[in-house]
This record gives sequence, structure tokens and C-alpha cells, in this order.
Amino acid sequence: MTIQVKDIMSALHDRKARSAWDRGVILYAYELLEQVAEEAAYQHKPVALTDTIMLNGAQSWAAYSWGGCSLIYDGDIAERLCTPSELRRCHNGAWRPNSREEWLDTQARALCQAARLLRNIAQEVTNFKRYDEIQIAA
Repeated sequence: MTIQVKDIMSALHDRKARSAWDRGVILYAYELLEQVAEEAAYQHKPVALTDTIMLNGAQSWAAYSWGGCSLIYDGDIAERLCTPSELRRCHNGAWRPNSREEWLDTQARALCQAARLLRNIAQEVTNFKRYDEIQIAA
């Protein structure tokens, strides 16, 4: 089953974000979808919506994040994923988000959720059960 990028873009646009985290995940989903669209345009054929394509050669979302494939500055990541009060608490990203993570780890979690969101939207739009059978065309 082939689906157009514009169909997923419109479904993403219609998605209601209830928190700063959700808004950040949706922005990451847009970036990942653009990357998939570029890959489809480069190959001149539809591509599957899989982690392999979205990871762009990285082994995991942590490697994707730490490898500089998305935002690289702590302040930019914090600004995308935090509310204004959380930004003040972490001094605009100068402080770690929590005792167990760096900002790039937090970004990796958001990217993983964005990839899952894209797969779920593709399944909703096409009514297919298996996301690996869904092809994205530019």
C-alpha cells in the first residue's frame, strides 16, 4: 500500500498536541517524514516507513541523536521539548533534564516517539495493520 507524504503531513497537522513534549514530538515527526520523503525522491520509488529508513544509517535513536542527525545544542533541544517553567528550572538547557539523562538522551526518546507516531498515523490513514507494508511516495 502506497501513501503520499502530503496525506501524512495533513494528518500530522491535524494532530492536537496537549503539552510542550507532544509539540516537540510532532516537530521531530515532521523532520523524520521530510527525511523519508527525500529518500523516496532520491530512489525515484516509494520507500517503506521503517526505522532503518528513518534512522538514516544510525544503529539506534540514541546513536542518531548523539551522532548529530537532529538538534545538537542542549538549549535548542530544551526549547523544543519543555514548557517555559521547565526551561527556567533547567536554565535554558544548561542543566541536565534529570539525574539519569543528558539532553541528547531526552531527544532520543522524543525521536523514538516521533517515529512511532508516524507509523501509527500511516496505519490510521491506510487502515493497514502492518506498518512495514506501507510505502511512502514523495
